[in-house]
Amino acid sequence: MGSGGSTCPISAEGPAGVEQRLEARGGQLPPALWAQRGLRKLYLSGAGLRDVPAELASLRHLRTLALDGNELMEVPEALCQLPCLAYLYLGRNGLQGLPPAFSHLQSLRCLWLEGNFVGRFPHALLGLPGLRSLQLGDNRLARLPSCLPRMAGLQGLWLYGNRFQHFPPVLLRMTQLRILDLDRNRIACFPDLQCLAGLCLLSYDHNPVRQPPCVADTVRLVGSGAVEYMEAREERLREQQQLEEEEAEGTGMIPRDDGSPLLQDTP
Repeated sequence: MGSGGSTCPISAEGPAGVEQRLEARGGQLPPALWAQRGLRKLYLSGAGLRDVPAELASLRHLRTLALDGNELMEVPEALCQLPCLAYLYLGRNGLQGLPPAFSHLQSLRCLWLEGNFVGRFPHALLGLPGLRSLQLGDNRLARLPSCLPRMAGLQGLWLYGNRFQHFPPVLLRMTQLRILDLDRNRIACFPDLQCLAGLCLLSYDHNPVRQPPCVADTVRLVGSGAVEYMEAREERLREQQQLEEEEAEGTGMIPRDDGSPLLQDTP
């Protein structure tokens, strides 16, 4: 574990929701921590950890674990043995990948891996179809695997600050995505993204694109030219709605008392 005698506050929360304040000293966790087998949340952010004791695996009820901002070079083996873990923060460490055993975390719903050194999409993630949110910003990714659609539950994908030079074509098959963040890459051209029926937000800022990507009318855009694009879209939709209302009036449609239409000239 880390060196030195500095202390860092850590916190834990049990089944009753009561927060406990503890201290990590010199990258060492207090032994009393592992005696609390009923913990639901454990926050070890910025504690100077280079490893985590095997006793972590004894926290079988743990649902939230924060290990961001430490000095981890590998994912601790004990972490892969937490059956209830749903929220995991591993950002800002020294990780280059994930071990195969990471796929054992079948309860995992949200994973933060931003600010590491991941150069290849971790294969273990493909075995987590229930993962909903994946934060992979500020890594070293340049491509995505063709089998990415196996992650059928994924709704939010953050890939900002990576090394993509082209829009990953496999994303066109991720129709369940609601949020897609591709800020700060090197993508000069986006394909037509109207096929992404579930998309609500697309962020493409700081890419060398000349115009906003083509998306469905319900998608919010963040990037160069996005404000003007959405304003023009809003105006177009208003004009379209007004035209439809005028056409409806021209057909002689009047509403019934229950709101349903009635043709005025019905015999």
